[in-house]
Amino acid sequence: MIDAAERTPLDLAHARMEAAPAGDSARLGFYGALGASELFLLLDREAEGDRITPRVFELETGPVVLVFDREARLSEFAGGIAPYAGMSGRVLVEMLAGQGIGLGVNLDVAPSATLLGPEAVEWLNAQLQHRPEEGEARPSEVRSPAGLPEPLIEGIDGKLATAAGLADLAYLVAVTYADGRRGHLLAFIDAVPGAEPALARAVHEALIFSGLAAGELDVAFFPASDGIAPQLAKVGLRFDLPKPEEPLQRAAPGMNPDAPPILR
Repeated sequence: MIDAAERTPLDLAHARMEAAPAGDSARLGFYGALGASELFLLLDREAEGDRITPRVFELETGPVVLVFDREARLSEFAGGIAPYAGMSGRVLVEMLAGQGIGLGVNLDVAPSATLLGPEAVEWLNAQLQHRPEEGEARPSEVRSPAGLPEPLIEGIDGKLATAAGLADLAYLVAVTYADGRRGHLLAFIDAVPGAEPALARAVHEALIFSGLAAGELDVAFFPASDGIAPQLAKVGLRFDLPKPEEPLQRAAPGMNPDAPPILR
C-alpha cells in the first residue's frame, strides 16, 4: 500500500473517481489531472532524436502503450532501467490521436492504475484541443465571487499550482461589464509576457473538467500598477502561483511542448 504522503495528484484524482463511480464531476477531474500531469512513456528502444518508438502491448481489447506519472513507477513495472520519453498528458494524447491505440496508466504499480481505450484517448484529446475565445472588455464593477461550485475552485487551484512562474497571483471576482453583462472573472496580476495563452488555456480546462460549460468564467491580465488591482485585492479570492524552481535538465524527448516527439 502506498503511503498517503507518496500519493500523486493522479492517485488522488483516481481515488475521488472511485469513491463516486456514478458522478461525472469526479471522472472529469481524473481526466483533467491526466491531461495536466507529467507522464513517462515506456519505449521499445532509446529515442533517436525527436523520434520515439513506444513499447506496444497487444491486449484482447487492442494495442496499448504504457505511461507512468513517476519515473520510479516505470522502472518498477519494467523491472529496472528502461528507455522512456517524458511529456505532458496533453502532448501524449495528441500524439496518440488517430492511431487506434489505447493507454495504460500506472498499470500494476499504483492505485491509479487505469486502462483507456482508443475512444477515451480520442475524447480526451478533443477536450484538450478546445481553445478559449478572445475578447476585449473591462469590468466596470468588481465584487466578491459568489455561487461558484467547489469543483471549479479546486480545479483552478490545481491548474495554477502547475503554472509556476507564469504570473505572481490571480484574483477570482464577480464582475459587471459596461454593457451590463455580469459574470465571474479570474484576473492575473503581472503575468510573464507571452504566458497569457497558456494561463487562459489552463483556466479553460479547469472549466471543462469541472463539468461546466465554456464561457462561464472570463480571464484577464493586469499589471500590478493598474488601477483595478487594489479593487481586485479587496474583494477577490486570491490564488498565489508557485515560484519557479530551477529547471530540470532532462535528456529525454518530449519535455518541450512546442516540439513533441514523433512516433515511429
